[in-house]
Amino acid sequence: MSQCIALVVAAGRGHRAGDGAPKQYRSILGRSVLRRAVEPFLAHPGVDTVRPVIHPDDRELFDAATTGLDLLEPVSGGASRRESVRLGLESLTELDPGKVLIHDAARPFIDAGMITRVLEALEKSPGAIPALPVNDTLKRGTGGKITGTVDRAGLWRAQTPQGFRFDGILSAHRQAHSRVGGAPDGGVELTDDAAVAEKAGLAVALVPGSEENVKLTSEDDLQRAGDRLGAATVRTGFGFDVHRFGAGDHVMLGGVAIPFEAGLEGHSDADVALHALTDALLGAIGAGDIGAHFPPTQAEWKGAASDIFLRKAGDLVAGRGGGIANLDLTVICEKPRIGPHRAAMVARVAEILGLDESQVNVKATTTEGLGFTGRGEGIAAQAVATVLLNNN
Repeated sequence: MSQCIALVVAAGRGHRAGDGAPKQYRSILGRSVLRRAVEPFLAHPGVDTVRPVIHPDDRELFDAATTGLDLLEPVSGGASRRESVRLGLESLTELDPGKVLIHDAARPFIDAGMITRVLEALEKSPGAIPALPVNDTLKRGTGGKITGTVDRAGLWRAQTPQGFRFDGILSAHRQAHSRVGGAPDGGVELTDDAAVAEKAGLAVALVPGSEENVKLTSEDDLQRAGDRLGAATVRTGFGFDVHRFGAGDHVMLGGVAIPFEAGLEGHSDADVALHALTDALLGAIGAGDIGAHFPPTQAEWKGAASDIFLRKAGDLVAGRGGGIANLDLTVICEKPRIGPHRAAMVARVAEILGLDESQVNVKATTTEGLGFTGRGEGIAAQAVATVLLNNN
């Protein structure tokens, strides 16, 4: 089938999460809930791109939360979740994807395996959702008293992302909209896209969900999410790179063009600082090195901006359910002077990876005239990355 697009719905107001910004823009250990929800889709090989659906009043919050991410332009949502999804689907008609994954931005702990299971199920079914069986005994009650016990056999807890063949789910949402014009369908609001599909007669498959794939609703949920990540496995990676001086009038360091009497030689833009950071992140998750992902033998990387490499490493970390806690970079050279550009380098690295600047440190040192850097033949850089990987 043709391309797959993930539709991430982030138009809600989240009043139950307490005062402050809507919950999808709240921070969990330095990264917003929305960013954590989006990144696994960007890193998944079966997903081509992501279209966010946001509240029209939240554009500034959205821009800050998704800095550096390669997303489709967001579209405005509606008065209900169902209407927001319909508007998001309508915005994809020109792109005409074969498949669409619809995900709630309030679920920031989606993993690559679940995305894969939904996509595989779509090969045989018009729709598929991740779900968990109901294991607790269910009671019906009124006025604080039990009025009956509900048979839990065959009951499932639906999660997102919910996947569909695009034409089918768009038609189903259009039918629901034409029936009710924004009001509940038959007196009952259709609270997920599987319900909309069922109403239109589409078959929807069930695939295994995950207990980790929780939906954040209250302020306590946000606190527990932070505690959960705080208890994650800490992984550390080390990166080192070197490039010799060559012809040019500037060097690229940390994503910043620094005027200089020479350039740096390399297959890409030779940004030794970003290369070291990229290798540090890849090392922290056991994903090889920069050459394995961006071989210097491939012409497409000739002269490429190294922020592409660093962003890919960040996406791979997110795709494994992880988050970047800290980056520490040391640039080793006699010249140019790094001090005047340190703040700009910190800001650029943070922008590329969607981090707070407090999570990035840049230092510079010399080798007191010793070695190739001391002789002014080139620049070296080393980096250490600390990554938190979820225990799931």
